[in-house]
Amino acid sequence: MSESSKNTTPAAVGHRPVVQSLPFSDARDLDDVERGFLAALTPGVVTNAAGEVVWDSDAYAFLHQDCPPTVNPSLWRQSRLCARQGLFEVTDRVYQVRGLDLSNMTLVEGDTGVLVVDPLISAETAAAGLALYRAHRGDRPVTGVVYTHCHIDHFGGVKGVTTVEDVAEGRCPILAPEGFVEHAVAENVYAGTAMARRAAYMYGAALPRGPHGAVGAGLGPTTSTGSPTLIVPTIDIDHTGQTETVDGITLEFQMTPGTEAPAEMNFYLPQLRALCMAENATHTLHNLLTLRGALVRDPHVWSQYLTKSINRFAYRSEVLFASHHWPTWGTERLTEFLSLQRDLYGYLHDQTVRAINKGATGVEIAESLELPPALEEVWHTRGYYGSVSHNVKAIYQRYMGWFDGNPAHLWEHPPVESARRHIEFMGGADRVLEKAHMSFAAGDFRWVAQVLNYVIFADPDNAEAKALQAETFERLGFGAENGTWRNFFLMGAYELRHGPVGTPTATASPDLAGALTVEQVFDAIALRVDGPRAWAATLTIDWAFTDDNVVHRCQLRNGLLVHFPTDGSLPAPDATIGLTRAALIAVMLGGADPAPLLADGTITSDGMDAALARLMGFLDDPDPDFTIVTP
Repeated sequence: MSESSKNTTPAAVGHRPVVQSLPFSDARDLDDVERGFLAALTPGVVTNAAGEVVWDSDAYAFLHQDCPPTVNPSLWRQSRLCARQGLFEVTDRVYQVRGLDLSNMTLVEGDTGVLVVDPLISAETAAAGLALYRAHRGDRPVTGVVYTHCHIDHFGGVKGVTTVEDVAEGRCPILAPEGFVEHAVAENVYAGTAMARRAAYMYGAALPRGPHGAVGAGLGPTTSTGSPTLIVPTIDIDHTGQTETVDGITLEFQMTPGTEAPAEMNFYLPQLRALCMAENATHTLHNLLTLRGALVRDPHVWSQYLTKSINRFAYRSEVLFASHHWPTWGTERLTEFLSLQRDLYGYLHDQTVRAINKGATGVEIAESLELPPALEEVWHTRGYYGSVSHNVKAIYQRYMGWFDGNPAHLWEHPPVESARRHIEFMGGADRVLEKAHMSFAAGDFRWVAQVLNYVIFADPDNAEAKALQAETFERLGFGAENGTWRNFFLMGAYELRHGPVGTPTATASPDLAGALTVEQVFDAIALRVDGPRAWAATLTIDWAFTDDNVVHRCQLRNGLLVHFPTDGSLPAPDATIGLTRAALIAVMLGGADPAPLLADGTITSDGMDAALARLMGFLDDPDPDFTIVTP
């Protein structure tokens, strides 16, 4: 690390304070990430059935080199730790597969088989992880699965470790927090297209791996690009203190809704004195509002739940592990780890709200708030994934919304119109570019990025502005300690130079769509109604579900699709359509042609001719390739 401080490039000069202020001599994390290592997947490449690479941990081998000037030394250290790949023994009967996806997969040995915790994003990476475990611990059957929370990197690979048949027959129960399916499906369906497109920036999956490109996302290397799957849980965990036994393994649960995910839980293994903190306490400051988009999380309850974890479990635990990063061993160390994590979220919340009540805006607070030295000087509170800057803005948003109270900001022009006016006031694009080059030479990259954005949105064909903006984003990325900030900046530079890459990871999964309730299906359909095109339309359809023996009515009026269950007592609809829930999902969300299904009787229609086609005619399709750094 120290060698990087000898470079004299602008990026390296900016890194000197990082090298000088952080405890690079503290090797405990380096020791912990190696502890219990058994074997790596060799080669570290996972492919799908078509032979396409969906994961390549070997691509991060460059992280074994000294830190270059193009990467923040703190992020380089974190990325190297996160990229350590293989099977590790956490404690007696507890093993982890790390470095084969964004997240970890934990395996707990029971009386006859193994309990799998959080089976990664893709079926392919989860299957590879399970095979690595079995190669060294024996061909144990999977006798249970735990989803700690509702983000896809903690359930998407489930069909790589078990089957629908084994779950249905009771051979492999699946445990998850109450509300898991509702939130897992909603997050990946309602605004899933937009979130997935922005996730391409956040995780940098399309970036080349290397010192000038992707080095990691702070929480893990990046996201796998295999097949996301879902098997619906069979056991709901609905209260703290609930205890379940799976294959002789006792699990004691703590519910933590509203923390890192809307449905999340920690659990304790009393027989093994081991504590799983899900994603509520990892080796980074986490996101309160992830840059890909999500509901704003509550740091106040997050902090409170961590206090409860300390009081309920810490004194009984000898090891703490989580769904990302590496474990922490020793009761005293893990208690301090949890305490500092608790203090981190609590301090951000309380000090941001204090500043709000003094009239400061989110941007102002983000620039001025400093963490206490005890939080600033330890590695696991650093902003590798979340950041103080965007978390403070998230807290402001949670309490105050988008508006900062200044009427000048109440009705601003949209980006393109605003940009055109800015450029005109500044004397034209040529004059702005001339000044931007001067600011770039002075190292004021934040300002250059702002003013060049005006030029590009006013004149998207301005090649000089796009080239300078790409270089500006690159410099900002090279200096970022936060892995997702780096990826956002470098993806912006990449797309300015090469054009949009779209969404590298899968944006839809048949399993996720198949888990939608009838109400969620109609919610998703309503979100696709082209309101203006449907202003004058009126249409009432009753949907008779032959598999559930229920009738659901939807009414289109004033550009809004309203839906609700009906018992037949309402006035007659324009049409009644008979079908299964699966057929509804296939046609309305999956793009299946309804004509052959109508022809073979899978779907029946009574009443208005072409009522289904008329409704479908008012729907538009989301765009997974929308632009981000250009208008």
